[in-house]
Amino acid sequence: MRSLTRFAAVLLASFTLAAQAAPVTVVDDAGRRVTVRQPAQRVISMAPHATELLFAAGGGARVVGAMNYSDYPEAAKTIPLVGSNSQIDMERVLALKPDLIVVWHTGNTARQIAQIESLGVPVFHSEPRRLAQVADNIERLGQLLGTVPAAQAAAGAYRAKLSGLEARYGKRPPVTVFYQIWDQPLYTLNDAQIASDAIRVCGGRNVFGGLKVVAPEVSLEAVIAADPEAIMAGKRYDPANPGLKLWEPYRSMTAVKRGNLLTVDGELLTRPGPRAVDGAAALCQALEGVRQRRPK
Repeated sequence: MRSLTRFAAVLLASFTLAAQAAPVTVVDDAGRRVTVRQPAQRVISMAPHATELLFAAGGGARVVGAMNYSDYPEAAKTIPLVGSNSQIDMERVLALKPDLIVVWHTGNTARQIAQIESLGVPVFHSEPRRLAQVADNIERLGQLLGTVPAAQAAAGAYRAKLSGLEARYGKRPPVTVFYQIWDQPLYTLNDAQIASDAIRVCGGRNVFGGLKVVAPEVSLEAVIAADPEAIMAGKRYDPANPGLKLWEPYRSMTAVKRGNLLTVDGELLTRPGPRAVDGAAALCQALEGVRQRRPK
């Protein structure tokens, strides 16, 4: 009996190893097929959100290189850097001997991506533009890493949070929103960016969502004419920039009259990683406050 049990255990282990060694193919956000011959062990992340996705998928310990601003979770701060959004140290990339590289089309230049793809290493393009796509990225990266159970658990928890927000806020009275990502000059985001999807989930409408450019420059006059019910912006890191104070003199604007100049965590809302749903939750609460301040 013991021999039979031992044989079964050996057989199971053999099947497990064979499954782990089998090639895995997924389709990335660029519509390309990405194949690894075996679970990726040495991964380079070319964007902060990709670093977070890899950790969420259960592969944090396998990230051997990352781009600047890869600062979450705490362990990510110790990962050696391979460059910034303006410059990549290709010699460093080669020295790390990656078997998978995760890039971000919006954050990495076409030249950088071409350099990376010329190395012959499997490259996964991560570009979540909707909150729901974050969970999809976690699962596909889990497949490439061979950490499917951890990735599925993280993706499931994320989807549960997102479903809760959609059920609670999706049909609330709409709020028109201007999202100010920079003030000198004024820049905003269109509906192709994940932050705008968060606005939608919360029952809001981006007043410049229909523009073709992902991060368009808009005029002061255009915002005044749109007269959004709420204006939101990230925290001010440079005291010389006016931020939301820019709008205080325009007291006839609805957002100013009703006290709807909202400070949000821009990192959570614009970084398309697993914390995006937490940024959306905070935004939903803020927009609910906007509704409560409406005249009775």
